[in-house]
Amino acid sequence: MGSGAGELLPWLRLTLTPGIGGETQRKLLRAFGPPDAIFSAGRSALAAVAGERAANLLLDQDNAERLEQAVSWSAQPAQHLVSLADPEYPQALLQTPDPPTLLYVRGRLELLNSPALAIVGSRNPTRQGLGNAERFAAALADAGLTIASGLALGVDAGAHRGALARSGGTVAFVGTGIDRVYPASNRELAREISRQGAVISEFALGTPPLAANFPRRNRLIAGFSRGTLVIEATVDSGSLITARIAAEQGREVFAVPGSIHSPQSRGCHRLIKQGAKLVETVADILDELRWRTASEGCGSASQALPAADPNTATEAGRLLQSVGFDPFSLDELVTRAGLTAERAAVVLLELELQGQIASMAGGRYQRLPAPSTNDRC
Repeated sequence: MGSGAGELLPWLRLTLTPGIGGETQRKLLRAFGPPDAIFSAGRSALAAVAGERAANLLLDQDNAERLEQAVSWSAQPAQHLVSLADPEYPQALLQTPDPPTLLYVRGRLELLNSPALAIVGSRNPTRQGLGNAERFAAALADAGLTIASGLALGVDAGAHRGALARSGGTVAFVGTGIDRVYPASNRELAREISRQGAVISEFALGTPPLAANFPRRNRLIAGFSRGTLVIEATVDSGSLITARIAAEQGREVFAVPGSIHSPQSRGCHRLIKQGAKLVETVADILDELRWRTASEGCGSASQALPAADPNTATEAGRLLQSVGFDPFSLDELVTRAGLTAERAAVVLLELELQGQIASMAGGRYQRLPAPSTNDRC
């Protein structure tokens, strides 16, 4: 369950020294061994390895208040400090170029070494994209994979919620101190993840949401996971950073395609052009990972997200069949479905109430995929 307070102090002292980043920390650890040996090495020995400035910072900084704060935090139930030397440290991160020296973890430590799949995407997804995030996460959690994401608005939050609705196996890597929640609107979600899954940060307590910290958070999401699934992303989305890092680290990259007219699909389409696996069903991911679930048939191709159309003999069925999944206007619907404007409006309202159609900005609509009837194992 992590290290004791006495063992933690040297690790905290090393990581809480301002100006001593991860690269210098690892250089010192390689040269001297555990942190207590670093601080026993003497100024000249430290300077020979890391430079005089680093030696002075390490030996002259007074971090007593921050050390006490971190130790007190780790003494609370289900709150842990996990160093590189701990057996609980995520082994997947040890295979990455720059594993954090120390992790702050709130929640279930056993999830740190569970097989994981990252789900990331737009902070402003369409209703369809958000539904896809929740359904894919739920089905993948049912298949025995921990869902990793970044606690952001949109797709990240949907992925966490989808996993929580099933096994609860979800891990949130955050770009702030673990004692802060960003965005604040996800505070209750963060609490639920802490209860059923785990929230993880490499940043010191009190660290605010600085822009530079989120790409660093993204590298942990990618490195922790066997693959990264991107659901809706613009071409400048931070999700593409996560996907790029995953590819660089030899992990699988998956992307859900969308409408050629939607800016939210262009990032995914770019990834597919670059070699990401196009994903339509959960089976596409499980097959690529060569993942087999505990129960026969769980996670199989029957978990395809798009379901068959309703009875096409009905007006609603004809309408759905005519529109596909691209956004459309009422005028376009009238032309395609052969209904009067008045009747099309009535049918649209019925479908919206049933959750099969979503209204969008600008008076447009979009069809939503129906939930699979086989989404539970």
